[in-house]
Amino acid sequence: MTSDALKAGIAAAVGAVEPELVALSNQLHDDPELGWQEHRSAAAVSGVLEAHGFEIERAYLGLATAFRAVRLPERAARFTVGFLAEYDALPGLGHACGHNLISAMSVGGAIALAAVADELGIAVEVVGTPAEEGGGGKIELLERGAFVNLDLALMAHPAPVDVAEAKPFAVTHWHVQYDGQAAHAAAYPQRGTNANDAFLVAQLAIALLRQQLPSSVRVHGVQTRGGEAPNAIPERTEGRWYVRAETTAELIALEERVLKCFEAGALATGAKLTVTPESKRYAEMRTDDEALAWYRENALALGRNFDANPADVTMNRASTDMGNVSQLVNAIHPYIGVGGTASNHQAAFADACVGETAERTLRDGATALAWTALDAARSRSKTN
Repeated sequence: MTSDALKAGIAAAVGAVEPELVALSNQLHDDPELGWQEHRSAAAVSGVLEAHGFEIERAYLGLATAFRAVRLPERAARFTVGFLAEYDALPGLGHACGHNLISAMSVGGAIALAAVADELGIAVEVVGTPAEEGGGGKIELLERGAFVNLDLALMAHPAPVDVAEAKPFAVTHWHVQYDGQAAHAAAYPQRGTNANDAFLVAQLAIALLRQQLPSSVRVHGVQTRGGEAPNAIPERTEGRWYVRAETTAELIALEERVLKCFEAGALATGAKLTVTPESKRYAEMRTDDEALAWYRENALALGRNFDANPADVTMNRASTDMGNVSQLVNAIHPYIGVGGTASNHQAAFADACVGETAERTLRDGATALAWTALDAARSRSKTN
């Protein structure tokens, strides 16, 4: 069968399953779950795949909210494609990064590719990957042996506009804590050790450090606990901080400089500092350029547009644990637009990830991913 005929079959398969994909996306959107807690989401995503003939391994590699779904061809597999699904939401913002659409696009692409997979001996997998928003779920899966069997790993991520190539920062995620000594702020201030002042010193030091940092790095965070009462010297403060750089090597060097800022807070106040990584480092992306070119061509054929204003395309700099996957297997991580004026991690972006425009994005993303996987399989099949 010709490539055009196979792609027509994929498009038809996406159309046939589209109502289920929309329902899945809406279900995830209406019931957001945070990283490592996505029990209902993982069950919903894997459930659709199971209904379409995929064999499901739940609690994959010991992670409660991960799964692996597999559909093998009738003959020996010559090429293995892995669609990655993310379904964790953001605290207080729900699916303001569009992970409901990521899951639905990956499910749709996998089901559609499976409809023609016997022709080329393609094994189709979907890996449900928890806790992308800072938890590093894909890294945990990698360290337990996931993904290494894949000839191509791919997913598409919602953004305001279409951007073909992901260029994410490498990133470190830290939980920062200062422990001091409580005391009455008016009667016995000399008996206290102010953990909140420690955080203030650290944040001022970071603000000054930024003047000497390259434009290619980012340091940012939030204080999540600042004290309990205005008349009590805070004995514990906590925060979450991210450090980002172009490469993992640059990131490691930068971490030491930022840590010294937090140490300055402890030194100045006498509070005890504890810095705990929230996940392993996210790596930069190693893009499969040939596969990305196929994706771009396929997306254009569907009417997508990559000619956006440069100021609107910067979502492709967002860090992702897909970067770690790409260091070991061929991978792409394009961004697909949902329109509107909101950007990721804004409440209005969650609203943009459902509705008529989002449903077209879902359909196009599923189709373009499956077409790209087909192109890769036809070009790189082990019998070619």
